[in-house]
Amino acid sequence: MTLVGSEPHFPYTRPPLSKAYLRGEVAIAELYLRPADFYRDHDITVHRGVAVEWVDLHGRRAGCDDGSVLDWDRIVFATGGRPRRVADPGLESAGNVHYVRTIEDVERLRRTTIAGSRFAVVGGGYVGLEVAAVLRRLDARVTVIEAADRLLARVTSPVVSEFFLRVHTQEGVDVRLSAQVELFQVEDGNVSTVVLGDGSRIPVDQVLIGIGMVPNDEVAARAGLDVDNGIVVDEFCRTGTAGVYAIGDVARHPDPLNGGLRRLESMPNAAAQARLVAEDILGRGRPYNDLPWFWSDQYDVKLQAAGSSAGYDTVAVRGDAMSGRRFSVFYLRDGVVRAVDAICSPADFAAGKALIASSAVVPLSDLQDPSVPLRRRRSFTSEAS
Repeated sequence: MTLVGSEPHFPYTRPPLSKAYLRGEVAIAELYLRPADFYRDHDITVHRGVAVEWVDLHGRRAGCDDGSVLDWDRIVFATGGRPRRVADPGLESAGNVHYVRTIEDVERLRRTTIAGSRFAVVGGGYVGLEVAAVLRRLDARVTVIEAADRLLARVTSPVVSEFFLRVHTQEGVDVRLSAQVELFQVEDGNVSTVVLGDGSRIPVDQVLIGIGMVPNDEVAARAGLDVDNGIVVDEFCRTGTAGVYAIGDVARHPDPLNGGLRRLESMPNAAAQARLVAEDILGRGRPYNDLPWFWSDQYDVKLQAAGSSAGYDTVAVRGDAMSGRRFSVFYLRDGVVRAVDAICSPADFAAGKALIASSAVVPLSDLQDPSVPLRRRRSFTSEAS
């Protein structure tokens, strides 16, 4: 087995980068999925700091940017993605613009974060908000600039969006919604001012861009694989070419909850698909139907989300979403529980996953009443019944 990765590190986990690692609470060694001697002991060759440039699907070869050529019987694209860049040539050379994807990105961000420094965070998604929370804990002055009319607009309900707006405002973040960046004013090689469409001018010392991710599917596309905002695979993570797989952030796979195809950007999804492909290679293949889930840490708040809220028609709020920091939101479609966002509510998260997996039909009054134990499943029916 051979692993090829463009970064200089052994494989590591990324979720702590915008959380504990940025806060300085986790060492690099704790990020690694396995110690270095694991690969040696299991006869796994690791090429670090090397990128695959081309793949020959018919000749079963892959060429790397160091000139090496690798033969393969099976090949797995686990190429992930990269931060979406702002289309502004001036930013490419600005010395105080940051993205968060790699260890080096976060180390550079940590070196420039000092108490009182002024940060503009462009993007009110999970990464932007997680970094904003850490920056406030480091006593930086933070302005979050979001183009949509609410935070986390693509991934959650207005109830949860309003909650995180309240939390970040209480923590001292200046949140600008429905705000379009008109200009990044660069002086002496650094962004000095962010100018918004309404004419507002935000003086800055540092800028963080968090506006989404682009899948690294170019090598697959050049090889002739089916690519559509990621590498298209079937329910076994197989591409249209025998022996060729794609997993994780780069894989666009069938969505068992809503139909069609979807691409998930989460570590649990990547890990589950990795196990599935290993099983398929060993002749024990099974279709991928794992329940998607995700988490986010911001200040003292832990959000745990499961399922897919796409197309929901009813929301059930369990607990105090208006003033507290502990509640849950259940998303229903045609009376069936499809997703849950649990805020500091691990029991609701666990129960929600079970309800989603069984396509449970639960009375709204039970979902909304914290005194009703949701894990007592016998009182509920399922869609199948």
